[in-house]
Amino acid sequence: MKTSITKNKLLTKIGAAVFWILVWQIFCIVISNKILLPTPFDVVKRLFELIQKGSFWISIANSLFHIMLGFAIGALSGVLFAALSAKNAVFREIFAPVFTVIRSTPVASFIILALVWIKAPNLSIFITALITMPVVWSNIKKGIESTDKNLLEMADIYRFSKSKKLRHIYIPSVMPYAVSSFSIGIGFAWKSGIAAEVIAIPKGTIGYSIYNAKILIETADLFAWTVAVILLSLTIEKLVLFFVKNKIKF
Repeated sequence: MKTSITKNKLLTKIGAAVFWILVWQIFCIVISNKILLPTPFDVVKRLFELIQKGSFWISIANSLFHIMLGFAIGALSGVLFAALSAKNAVFREIFAPVFTVIRSTPVASFIILALVWIKAPNLSIFITALITMPVVWSNIKKGIESTDKNLLEMADIYRFSKSKKLRHIYIPSVMPYAVSSFSIGIGFAWKSGIAAEVIAIPKGTIGYSIYNAKILIETADLFAWTVAVILLSLTIEKLVLFFVKNKIKF
């Protein structure tokens, strides 16, 4: 039964992808201008050509390192601030407006301001951490606050240590919120990190390649790099969520 449901979901996703590729192809035929809109075939062909170049993998590696480092810093900071906010009302009231401002301010504004103090190669680390942190903070805080009070009372009765409460009560309660925050956070991390690279233009990164493709009006390259970013983001998200769900033991 589960195999059948999984197969149906997979077929549905494939069908949806094929549908939108056909829509894309129809628009290409209508517009009939590869500079404005390259065909799916042209984009895939160009992507395979890029994959064969060493510079492609250097750009992937550099962007992957900086963005995931920023995500890790933002996620860990978000978890720490969430724990402090859930347990201390004063701390929560002081920092809640800061996270609200971060979530409400356009990423481009932070990027341009940060360029004054941070060198271009490291900018994506800072921006990614900054954008990830409020997402993780809000979700983890909700998870902590939604912990079953009856379980906490029982733990007090049986004199659970703080580490035992953390392992057996708080972490299981927070895990669904953590999975959600990491899933959303990784998406935001890649969007903000690549945006920072496109604006700061550090050499040997995905953002640098996207910027050059735009300047040189290499639309197929622009689409190919965008597809690469999407595939990379989805792959990393699946790997992180798999690790969180299946590999972390308490």
